[in-house]
Amino acid sequence: MEIYVVKQGDTIYKIAQMFNVSAEKIIADNELTNPNNLVVGQTIVILTNGANGTTHTVVSGDTLFSIAKQYGVSLSSLMQANPQITNPLNLQIGSVVTVPNVNQNKREIEVNGYCFPNISDSVLNKTLPSLTYLSIFSYEVLPDGNLVNISNDTRLIEKARSQNVAPMLVITNIEQNASFSSELAHEILNNPVAQENLISNVISKMQEKNYYGVDVDFEYLFPEDREAYNQFLLALKTAITPLGYILTTAVAPKTSKNQEGLLYEAHDYAFHGKVSDHVIIMTYEWGYTYGPPMAVAPANQVKRVLDYAVTEIPSRKILMGMPNYGYDWNIPYVEGTAASSISNVGAVDLAREVGSFINFDNVQKAPYFNYWQGSQEHVVWFDDARSTYERLKFVEEYDLGGVSYWTINQFFPQNWLVLNAMYNVKKVI
Repeated sequence: MEIYVVKQGDTIYKIAQMFNVSAEKIIADNELTNPNNLVVGQTIVILTNGANGTTHTVVSGDTLFSIAKQYGVSLSSLMQANPQITNPLNLQIGSVVTVPNVNQNKREIEVNGYCFPNISDSVLNKTLPSLTYLSIFSYEVLPDGNLVNISNDTRLIEKARSQNVAPMLVITNIEQNASFSSELAHEILNNPVAQENLISNVISKMQEKNYYGVDVDFEYLFPEDREAYNQFLLALKTAITPLGYILTTAVAPKTSKNQEGLLYEAHDYAFHGKVSDHVIIMTYEWGYTYGPPMAVAPANQVKRVLDYAVTEIPSRKILMGMPNYGYDWNIPYVEGTAASSISNVGAVDLAREVGSFINFDNVQKAPYFNYWQGSQEHVVWFDDARSTYERLKFVEEYDLGGVSYWTINQFFPQNWLVLNAMYNVKKVI
């Protein structure tokens, strides 16, 4: 894999000649919607490993999974080498599948993707081969321990399992039609009857829906509820483990044990590291809707969190958070004003539309660009192949278990190209 940064005067055909790869392959791999109008500073991922592989002619009964198993390659790498295939379960007999060379030196990691129930089938089909877990967001918890049902999760569970991805039930302390509620969590965590009911409902839902485990995403807890939260997680883990289910917890990005703030204080890294099968660290939102302009997940800030996290949590239990979005701010920034969310693909499209060059911040390891809309200046921070690569290197550096994406509802082709070039994705079912 090569990450190429577009320069003035570049064309997709010139880049293709430079790397001895067809322009059509580059366009397909990166899903370039406007290949004849590249943006200076835009990244292009060049894949060459498939060229020295082999090919397989599809026969009756073949699926991408069976072909991957036959040749001893990962399903994600096979999907990466064949971007023209949109449904891995429905192959055309007689069509040719490219089988890339196996890289035995790549580490195997676990990859979680959060999704909302309205994710499209096309995005889901393209993403599932690169996932270990699909965490469906979310079942909201009521004060009495009952759960607010999610519509359409059956479709996602069935699709996930069809591609050997483990579906995870997500519970949150989000109030209906509102946001994370400290008061709601406090009621539950200090009511043994409600907790018992909640644990029973979680188990029933996992059994009914064929989930693989549960992810607990309780945020903005009162500091005094720290120990109550720990004991709830222990009770939940004790109840589900004999039934064969796993427990994942999501925690705020802390840099010290006693970090102050409502987001941080009740998340006990050491305890989560003991009781949880995986701990998802939400290493994003440094740049956020109502905050000043900066990268959503600056590499230097993510590194500070990991420096602390591995002292409290077994590193192989950690799934590092990866955002899949950026923000567009008005500048100069005025406190209290809101930035607009933008997809990573949409950010490049916007740069093309407004005629901006894309810059790269070497401290935060993230791309950005400025533009004017009338008399108002804007700055956009987002992710590209470079920033993705820089943070994914932390998985190897800190010996992490893997990564977790928030969210996978928008497809960002370059992320999956980079991830699959660097690591093999573990399947647990």
